Amino acid sequence: MTSRPEVNGKLPLTELREMGSRGERIVMVTAYDYPSGRLADLAGIELILVGDSAAMTVLGHATTVPATMEEMLMLTRAVTRGAERALVVADMPFGSYQVSDEDAVRNAVRFVKEAGADAVKLEGAGPSISRVTALVGAGIPVMGHLGLTPQSATMLGGFKAQGKTADKARELLEDAVALERAGCFALVLEAVPAPVAARITEELAIPTIGIGSGGGCDGQVLVLHDLLGLYSGHSPRFTKRYAEIGAEIQRALERFAAEVRSGAFPAEEHTYAMAEDELEAFLSSPRPPARTET
Repeated sequence: MTSRPEVNGKLPLTELREMGSRGERIVMVTAYDYPSGRLADLAGIELILVGDSAAMTVLGHATTVPATMEEMLMLTRAVTRGAERALVVADMPFGSYQVSDEDAVRNAVRFVKEAGADAVKLEGAGPSISRVTALVGAGIPVMGHLGLTPQSATMLGGFKAQGKTADKARELLEDAVALERAGCFALVLEAVPAPVAARITEELAIPTIGIGSGGGCDGQVLVLHDLLGLYSGHSPRFTKRYAEIGAEIQRALERFAAEVRSGAFPAEEHTYAMAEDELEAFLSSPRPPARTET
């Protein structure tokens, strides 16, 4: 793992831009609890996103939209307890920033103050430009997100790649530049054609983090449950599984259930003993009186 400068034990945001300018790839992964946050931190990953994808991967919803502020705050608190060095970015859930700049600032402050997040992420451009300006003005670092934005997938025609025509690609580039000017420190590009994402990356001074957007971005992010094989729902074509932990967990649970039913577990080594004289005294003690109903 490459040695990086730290501020109060944390990787400084400015280092991300320096990494991009040096051609060093930035790694981001989602995490939703203390163990996954700790493991990502120990692996030397620079950014941990507490994604609203938790609504699907952890909470069992069909989309990210049902995730609430209270749920995201709880998950973010757990991750920040495990991440000592990596920067933790909290995903602002649907409804937490769309109404007004004031709502956005109030909810983002909660992520920083109550949950210990280092930054927040919000989706889209348009009204989100104003939100970014307000959040940065309040001293809260913001990561942008363009392309396939899951919170508005219905408006985009479903979970489909974005920017596939020249006009749409130009819109993405213009939105990316606007988000950078508004103060975003980084930008996620999701399901964007690789040449479009590469062009956007070239035009921006801030780093881009790709997911399904090719290798021309400054970094890459994957959902933890996708890369570990923990999520059994539909996974996009751009995901890659680095392990099949879900299948291994199922096998372990099946072995446990079989041993309990056969009596093989618990064995003697899994139990506690007591002195023989104490055991004899206990076994010879009189039976307690029957409990009377009141």
